This record gives sequence, structure tokens and C-alpha cells, in this order.
Amino acid sequence: MKAGTYYIGDLCYVMHDRWDEVCGLLFEDRETVNGEFTLKEDGIEFASYNTMYGDGEYYDQLGNSYPVDAGLIGCIRVNDISPNERENISSGNIVTFDHDFDTSSNHGMISFGHIVIDTAEEYTEENF
Repeated sequence: MKAGTYYIGDLCYVMHDRWDEVCGLLFEDRETVNGEFTLKEDGIEFASYNTMYGDGEYYDQLGNSYPVDAGLIGCIRVNDISPNERENISSGNIVTFDHDFDTSSNHGMISFGHIVIDTAEEYTEENF
């Protein structure tokens, strides 16, 4: 993904107005697709990865919380979130990447650049 300031969290909170198009990219033949995507309608880029255990609350290596209601965690540039959806960005975390960054998921570990969110185990705040 390109350098910039991103929302990281459940995309259902900030892409509600485009959710049909998002779901059209994330589901193929009843299977979920993970990775980086581009919306055809407006060219907006985002990444999305399934959590290992669906909905819940997950934490990154810094102790930041990520509530999940759509079974996924993704990232999208803050400037690409519709103004009427920006009131929901507090549901995730805002991270500035000074350089282009990779996104991936491996056995429940979702990575957005230097941010690593462990969805293989639901943590509680007591773990920190």
C-alpha cells in the first residue's frame, strides 16, 4: 500500500456506504478473498483480511484494541473514507506510514506494515 495516514480496523464501520461493492470484492463463490483491492467505482484502494475467529476484540503488539463485527480487519487511507463515515474512525486506529508498506495475513496474524494484530487468540486487556 502507498505511504499515508490510514484507518486500521473493521471496514464495516467506515465503508458502510460502499459495503455492497466491498462485499462484491471480498466474496467469490461463497469463499472469502483476502488481500488488497481497488473499488471499480472510484479507484479507492484498501486491504482486508479475515480474523481467525470472526467477531470479537483483538489487539496489536502495542496494545491497541480492534473491535470486529464483520469478521475482518482492514486498512484504508483516511482521506478515502467518505466524510459521513469519518465519525466512525474511532472504532479502529489511525496510523501514518512514512513509506509504502506491505499487508498480509498468516495463521491469524494480520500485518499492516509494522502493525501486527493477533487474531489467533482473543486477548483481553489483562494480557498487557
